[in-house]
Amino acid sequence: MNREQQQPKADAAQNLSSLVIPLLKGVIYRDETSARAAGLWSTLLNLQARVRDYVAVLGLELVLDEAEGYAFLRSGQSDDDDSVDQLPRLVARRPLSFPVSLLLALLRKKLAEFDAGGGLDTQGIRLVLTRDDMVELIRVFLPDTSNEARLTDQLDSHINKVVELGFLRRMNRAAGQPAVFEVRRILKAFVDAQWLADFDARLLAYKAQLDDADRVGNDV
Repeated sequence: MNREQQQPKADAAQNLSSLVIPLLKGVIYRDETSARAAGLWSTLLNLQARVRDYVAVLGLELVLDEAEGYAFLRSGQSDDDDSVDQLPRLVARRPLSFPVSLLLALLRKKLAEFDAGGGLDTQGIRLVLTRDDMVELIRVFLPDTSNEARLTDQLDSHINKVVELGFLRRMNRAAGQPAVFEVRRILKAFVDAQWLADFDARLLAYKAQLDDADRVGNDV
């Protein structure tokens, strides 16, 4: 094989590597503003079949949503698969605390309401919330406390965790303005209708426990 024949194969391999490596690190978004990110999304659309075949060898699955504008890798193995031949996970599962799960569920519902209110064509449309918006969303579900500063610190910690998970993105703000976050649409891929239904059942049980505790406290 001469050098002219080898070059196209080398270029194709380089393009494939330039996609798989970022996907192994996290999510590729269509709406990223940098030229490099925009090029990644365009290349991924063209080479998605080859990327799927490549990551399948690693026990991974490419999830690509052109309408919502994101792509990521997830394990292609069932969580119930206990066979001895099961591959080690390249994409680790992350256990979440109840408050973080609660915040994710509330943000998912807020995103559904946002879309139902006119966001059917989601391209270029973003749900943006302030820190105070999210505090008000979640605090009504948490036990009452007289230590407001401690509660605020805890809520900030939960919000930071959701940012770390990639479901919220901090937006630029002017000095003195409240913190503002974009709810990333990839949340829809992780929190589906069944997850919400299961979580709603847990939430009802949790609220019942809080109500019982309040009644006991008032009777004392």
